[in-house]
Amino acid sequence: MGGVSDYTRNVATALAAEGMDVHVWCPSSQRHSLAASGDESNSHGSAVTVHRALGKITPLDLKRVDKELNAFEGPRHLLVQWVPHGYGYKSLNVLFCLWLWSRWAWHRDHVDVIVHEPFLEFGVSSKQNVAAAVQRIMIKMLLKAARQVWITIPAWENLLRPYASCKNLQCRWLPVPSNIPVVDNPRRISETRKRLIKEEQVLIGHFGTFGGSVSEMLTGIVRALLEETPEVCFLLMGRDSDTFREHFSERYAKLAHRVQATGMLNAGDLSAHISSCDVMIQPYPDGISTRRTSAMVSLVHGKPVVTTTGPLTEDFWAKSGAVAMTEPYRPDEFVRVVKTLLADRKRRLELSETGRKLYEEKFDIKQTVAALQAAWATPVQA
Repeated sequence: MGGVSDYTRNVATALAAEGMDVHVWCPSSQRHSLAASGDESNSHGSAVTVHRALGKITPLDLKRVDKELNAFEGPRHLLVQWVPHGYGYKSLNVLFCLWLWSRWAWHRDHVDVIVHEPFLEFGVSSKQNVAAAVQRIMIKMLLKAARQVWITIPAWENLLRPYASCKNLQCRWLPVPSNIPVVDNPRRISETRKRLIKEEQVLIGHFGTFGGSVSEMLTGIVRALLEETPEVCFLLMGRDSDTFREHFSERYAKLAHRVQATGMLNAGDLSAHISSCDVMIQPYPDGISTRRTSAMVSLVHGKPVVTTTGPLTEDFWAKSGAVAMTEPYRPDEFVRVVKTLLADRKRRLELSETGRKLYEEKFDIKQTVAALQAAWATPVQA
């Protein structure tokens, strides 16, 4: 379960809808969002074949996958979703990267790598420093094997370049689309909103996984807005949202009745809840960027978004006018922007329209499929 798993599902089904023969190899864990082994039909009637042969991604598992891949006519085209913690062994599965290199070197398969996160940073702890060093060895192997490297944010290119054996490493930007389809059902949305708040109240939402840094930022923002704007209520959505609410309620018991949390929801219910909100707040410690699926969900639903800028924020965000931005860790400024937006309905409508348009132009899954198809249409150099 998680953003990369959802992304894999969406890309696989979108490619299959274009008539491609798509197979997904994934671990055997029942927690993964893809269906059990076999064919999984998408909304267009075409199928994605799911193979759980990766198991726990041990050498024996990889040997089994070798046999399955070799049953297909070569060269195969392998699209790898790369996050270092996605392949077991406590994010240090060097053998998996060596195996991918062997698929290129020995079997001449075409390997594309989509880098969602390259590697851990140095300097946090001695244990993390060891992991960060090993992960750089892993990415070096991947870059050696890759025909094409895709990056979810432009900032990854400068991080990857020192580990590429080819000095003219070509990275292509592939923004991440929303993983939650919009449910266009006004009655369902209206009923959801009525269950959440009274008619005269305002509903502010946040969708995410409530990690440590984001939770720290959210706590101050939510507290200040509740104290300064009596009509405001909060809706927290996503994994661990209920845990965040419990902790918040313990600290600010007098405000707790105006904060609700959904926990995990299915896609349809989540869409209805997001559509019920007046404004979405999405603060990030490193700034909004094109890998933030939680921001993409808000944009595709046409919700005005207040977020933060940071070192990973691309230049086009400020130029687009699609979101309202402040500096991170400045809750007073963030609250001021939200309050100004709540008082200006015209501005909210402008953000809603501009954000949705930006999503369609840059982030929609159709853009992802078109970019992949164009790259794969280019002849491979021997």
